[in-house]
Amino acid sequence: MKILIKNGKIINYDKIIYADILIENDKIKKINNSIDIKTDKTIDAKGKYIIPGGVDVHTHLDMPFGGTTSSDDFKTGTIAAALGGTTSIIDFAIQSKNYTLHQTIDTWMKKAHNKSVIDYGFHCILKTFNEKIQEEMSMLVNEGITSFKLFTAYPKVFMMDDGNIFKVMQHAGKIGASVSIHAENGHIIEVLTEQAIKQGKTSPKYHAITRPPQTEAEAIHRVITIADIAEVPVYIVHLSSSEGLDEIKYAKYKNKIVFAETCPQYLLLSDKCYNEPKFHGAKYVMSPPLRNVARQEELWNGLNQNYIHTIATDHCPFFFKKQKELGLNNFTKIPNGIPSIETRISLIYHYGVLTQKISLTKWIDLIATQPAKLFGLYPKKGIIKINADADIVLFNPNKKHILNHNNLHMNTDYSPYQGSQITGTIDTVIMRGKIIVKNQQFIGALGYGKFLKRNKNSMHLLS
Repeated sequence: MKILIKNGKIINYDKIIYADILIENDKIKKINNSIDIKTDKTIDAKGKYIIPGGVDVHTHLDMPFGGTTSSDDFKTGTIAAALGGTTSIIDFAIQSKNYTLHQTIDTWMKKAHNKSVIDYGFHCILKTFNEKIQEEMSMLVNEGITSFKLFTAYPKVFMMDDGNIFKVMQHAGKIGASVSIHAENGHIIEVLTEQAIKQGKTSPKYHAITRPPQTEAEAIHRVITIADIAEVPVYIVHLSSSEGLDEIKYAKYKNKIVFAETCPQYLLLSDKCYNEPKFHGAKYVMSPPLRNVARQEELWNGLNQNYIHTIATDHCPFFFKKQKELGLNNFTKIPNGIPSIETRISLIYHYGVLTQKISLTKWIDLIATQPAKLFGLYPKKGIIKINADADIVLFNPNKKHILNHNNLHMNTDYSPYQGSQITGTIDTVIMRGKIIVKNQQFIGALGYGKFLKRNKNSMHLLS
């Protein structure tokens, strides 16, 4: 099938050009000032931005957590992603007790198979390290699963000790894999949490109070140091604080190799949300927690100064009713996470580009190109260029809409941005040469998404 997009303003991470685009089957075949050729379909993009399909490298679909499961599976979650302009995700496969890494990946492959409407890959979460896991890590990298995630938080659940973190990093360096870290000091948080509960401090706001920004900063400093000794890059997920950012700035000043992501919630929401009445503060419980407003501007500056490299979502939705309410009498029982996969691209355009916090090209770099580069998908994904996958979004920069969970497609009963009027909407989404969103309506097919076998050494090459 051939599709011709005419009269377009193409925005890539490095330049903006006016040109037509010819798509042939699943690839971008030609980009030129004027293309006149008979095709199966011609799309007039006048007045629209033509941008690469978004790449979200941090999602949690169909994920068990705290006695429940995130409410979006690979059907509802990827449909919402597509409607929000995202055409590729990398989700997290979590090793269960007594499961091998291959059994873990197989479990998540089955979750996605015949459901995902967009392309998908996996990071593998490691809870421990031994010779068997070391062997399996090498095998997974050769199969295209080239990134592993570790935690310095959640003792007895996810947290790995420093010695094993070091061993994982050493081996990752040898096999061309990357290591991502959830960086919070789990032991200190555990003590603060126990003290709060004993004092009867059980409401949602204490989730944030017991996870102060210093616990993030300390853990970031520590894992950067470990990675430096191991001589490998490290990627810090969901950076939330200026204290953590300062550690990254210092590390970069010392020529240490570190990359970082943040999320829309840390740029746009604050810890004031936890004070919402009638337990509604639970809607915003996530880890790390929301910080005070003053820290947001520093994160925006960190994006512009290239200390923060990507904006992902950490999409992990739960219903307020029956799921978030599990923690009604104890904030530690509130499932952590918010819905975000559908709103990321428009939110960052509205609050970032239109307020001149970031440029149009920086917007694309943060939501598509850098994620693709860092996690082994570039130049197949994350850019509009000849021979890249035809993952293309037509974005209307002037159309306004109001965010309301009833008008969104994420499987939950609230939006953390409920009632916000946003300028900029996703009009059309093309996924590997097939139109899957038209006039803001999903018209794709279940199971169209393919597993993404990713390149190794991606972060090493960028460092």
